[in-house]
Amino acid sequence: MSSKTLLAIDIGSSSITAVIAKNNLDGKINILGTGTSKSEGINKGSITNIEVASKAIKNAVNIARGSTAEVIDSSVVSISGAYTKGLRSLGSVNVPNGLITETEINQVMQMALYNATIIPEYEVVHVLPIFFKVDDSKDVENPLNMNGSRLEVSVYIVTAKRTALTNIKSALKSAGIELTNFVLDGYASAISLLDEQQNKFGSTVINIGGTTTEFVSYKGSAIIFNGFIPVGSNHITNDLSVMLHTPPNAAEMLKVKYGNLLKINENDDLAIKKVKIPRIGDEQNTSEVSLEHIQTIIHARVEEILVLIRNKLKQSGIQENIGAGIVITGGMSQLSGIKELAMKVFENTPVKISNPINIKNGYMNFDDPTMSTIVGLLFYSLNDNRTYELDSNKNLIKKAIKKEEPIVTSIVKEEKIIVKDEKVKEKTTNTLEKEDTTKLPTLSKKDKGKGMSRFWSKVSEWF
Repeated sequence: MSSKTLLAIDIGSSSITAVIAKNNLDGKINILGTGTSKSEGINKGSITNIEVASKAIKNAVNIARGSTAEVIDSSVVSISGAYTKGLRSLGSVNVPNGLITETEINQVMQMALYNATIIPEYEVVHVLPIFFKVDDSKDVENPLNMNGSRLEVSVYIVTAKRTALTNIKSALKSAGIELTNFVLDGYASAISLLDEQQNKFGSTVINIGGTTTEFVSYKGSAIIFNGFIPVGSNHITNDLSVMLHTPPNAAEMLKVKYGNLLKINENDDLAIKKVKIPRIGDEQNTSEVSLEHIQTIIHARVEEILVLIRNKLKQSGIQENIGAGIVITGGMSQLSGIKELAMKVFENTPVKISNPINIKNGYMNFDDPTMSTIVGLLFYSLNDNRTYELDSNKNLIKKAIKKEEPIVTSIVKEEKIIVKDEKVKEKTTNTLEKEDTTKLPTLSKKDKGKGMSRFWSKVSEWF
């Protein structure tokens, strides 16, 4: 278990979060400092302005550094699934001495990577074993110290666009940070959210962010599929703004206050409730819009997101491997009724709205769906586990998957100490308003998957 001081950075579509932490002697995670800043120079998970993004990253990191004098030994940064591709590969090696050690495990993982066809403009981020095979013994979880003459492995490889990774490295370098490791943000979220049973039977974690929605299907402590769609909660705000001719800040307020996907009782006063909103270009005056109108716009976009993910999962052929169902996280997971709508879209597949484990500390509340990635980065880097992986440097490592409570602590510093800049050596291998209880009619089975078409049909009636 690592005792080094870690800097973890989650580069999200809405905000950037930096956390400095290390393990205590008893193995418990100690939070030393945290910082957040607004995401700038970033669009749909990609760096669009290195200078601006660098300043945003540096701001979050400097806030975190202001609470500790610890020298940072390593860093880990999340990457968006927006520019990643996944593929599978196989590897096999002979075991000359008849006893499998980490040497053979590393060799077979490297062989699986060697056998894979990687697109030239992509780089490897993760090589994760789906299962090992020792001679005739299949589905071996951990082959270490087993006896056999041949070791085989089936792996899932996550790759990312080289240009996207280079841009992140450049932004980090400009912020005075030398990167140690990349981690797919959906993978980190899964680590922070899934329990032992969900790992065993398989789950898909859906993280709905501001501009993208990413999902990772996970079984047996390994990714079996990952993907993304370029649509997030900000698109709901944009829909409301465009369709209601109201400023974006007013549209955001409508989304937060009146966003609800549950059925309205016809006898409920809310069914005919009107809401006053300002109009673009004439904000001194207001117009009235029905609550049903607002919620239909929201409902259509959320349904579209879920249907697109459902279709991608069906196309991948892995639905039978996610027996534990769907786990939804991210800011939009707090939208009332999203669980019920997801159960309909995913045809009664179990659905859970989940927050990561709250790492108690004096700086930041981690018991929040927007914190699943940063918590996962901490578990990934600071805890040991029997699951193997080749990381973004192609080094064999062990990571944290299984979590046992209580495993976290923190020490709150009584005074601020400014830390000296310390670069990390890089390995050479390469509070919103409370929601109303307003409810929206649910979908019939007949209408599943037609959210946007019904939406535009309804719009044509209004205008």
